[in-house]
Amino acid sequence: MINVFRKIWLFSGEEKGNLKKSIIAAFFHAIFNSFQFVAIYYMLEYLFISQISTKNIIIAFVILMISLLGKIVTQNISQMKQTHAGYFMAADKRIELGEKIKKVPMGFFNSFSLGKLTSLATTNLTQIESWIPVLLVNVLGGFLNTCVFVLVIFLINIHIGLTALVGMTVFLMVTSLMEKRSRKNAADMANIQTCLTKNVLSTIQGMQVIKSYNLGGENNENLNDAIDNSYKTTLALEKMIIPYTVVQRIVIGLTIVAMLFVSIRFNISGNLIITDAVMLMIASFTIFDGLIGAGSNMAILRIAENAIDSYEYVTQMPNMNEADVSSIMLNHNIEIKHVNFSYDGKKVLEDINCLIKEKEMTAIVGPSGSGKTSICNLIARFWDVDEGQILIGNKSIKNYTINDLMSNISMVFQKVYLFEDTIENNIKFGQPDVNLEAVIAASKKAQCHEFISKLPNGYKTIVGEGGASLSGGEKQRISIARAILKNAPIIIFDEATANIDPENEDKLRLAIESLTENKTVIMIAHRLKTIRNAEQILVLNKGKIEQRGTHDELMNKGGLYRNLVNAKMMSEKWGFKMNA
Repeated sequence: MINVFRKIWLFSGEEKGNLKKSIIAAFFHAIFNSFQFVAIYYMLEYLFISQISTKNIIIAFVILMISLLGKIVTQNISQMKQTHAGYFMAADKRIELGEKIKKVPMGFFNSFSLGKLTSLATTNLTQIESWIPVLLVNVLGGFLNTCVFVLVIFLINIHIGLTALVGMTVFLMVTSLMEKRSRKNAADMANIQTCLTKNVLSTIQGMQVIKSYNLGGENNENLNDAIDNSYKTTLALEKMIIPYTVVQRIVIGLTIVAMLFVSIRFNISGNLIITDAVMLMIASFTIFDGLIGAGSNMAILRIAENAIDSYEYVTQMPNMNEADVSSIMLNHNIEIKHVNFSYDGKKVLEDINCLIKEKEMTAIVGPSGSGKTSICNLIARFWDVDEGQILIGNKSIKNYTINDLMSNISMVFQKVYLFEDTIENNIKFGQPDVNLEAVIAASKKAQCHEFISKLPNGYKTIVGEGGASLSGGEKQRISIARAILKNAPIIIFDEATANIDPENEDKLRLAIESLTENKTVIMIAHRLKTIRNAEQILVLNKGKIEQRGTHDELMNKGGLYRNLVNAKMMSEKWGFKMNA
């Protein structure tokens, strides 16, 4: 139990102060709660021993009012502080997680389940936010409340106090056994929840494929199994708690009976006055309420502790090394020297050497799986090289801060992702202070202002998650507008024109021309039109640069590049005949 409290205390970070205030308020709540018994005892004393008067009634009433008001104030303070601690504790951890993810190499996510990350950021932190402060204060508050009452009983009669203390000790022993048993169930529950989140995400993302193979509903075995396992694990936890809860109630019940018996016995023998006896009999029915609440919360507190343990995984995420101090790039020449790179144990790039000159276009072509995208990802430090180095402005990219590096690079991907937000906010993503006029100017250059203006709410139109409400060409032009607005000196196109229909091709070409003017451009492309004017073309094959030169030079040389171009031209002719 102490270990659980220690973990929560360490995890609370800057919210330790609010947790401490909440616990102190809970302690004073217990003291004010005991005042009501002082008032009852005061009344009983005058009732049994001497004549009760109006003055006595007023004094008892004042004590009860102090008890009531004190409990209201302290409970309000305790709840406010624990709520503040919970929300801000989780908020700080979510921000910390977001900052951590930004500095984690992309390769890390190949072995890190998206379901686990989602479960961590949502379910686990929600449990921490909602449960931990409340449970911590309830458990400690309930324990303190009972301790205060038992202490008062000791002052009245040591024998009855010992009876209450023995019952309390046995209760805590049962609670400790329950808490230990719940440890395994809590860990299983966390793993099952992660599996469920993973399967729900996988089902939603792959719904089109699932429907096409008639695997929805009852046919989706993975999702059904995950839901069933979640149900069984939750039920198992509840079943595990019930026997211990019953034993706890029996222990408290027997303790109350024992206290009543001892009180009556001592009163009959003349060792306990009637006032004290009646007072103790009344108190015996309520003094353990806080302890019962604390005991029932311990199993749930174990689940919350498991949520904290799962967050510790964040600290194990590898950091991408970067410079400590911000610096300016002297130029935007990109030099790749003897770079080797492996992915999932497989060699992807081998001894890559090339110079990508500032304000020139370098196209990268090659068969599928030859390593084209990997080069772009290494330049942007989505991954780090295994051997060799990449320099920009005669300086290793590892010697720039991540912010400095990425502020100089814009990437336009084949698969564009738009957030569920307005088109305006999607275009100025990462630059929230940019005004609408600048967004419109960038959109005009990207050839997307016309179709945006025709939307129901123009730039204020909400696009579905991932840009589901827009066509591929429209999403691509919005992503180019985003890059134009960023105005980075280095532009990387990762097959951005691969799947564009003829209707959008000319507009996209104009958008690309606006974006790449006076920029250092790296373009992975299949379309001949987009690369034939490049100052340099790198031809990759099986992770190596097999050829390099301009389009005309490579066509004259023959080899892989000319074969790729001829194959592309043949496929376009075949497609044209089929359409005809």
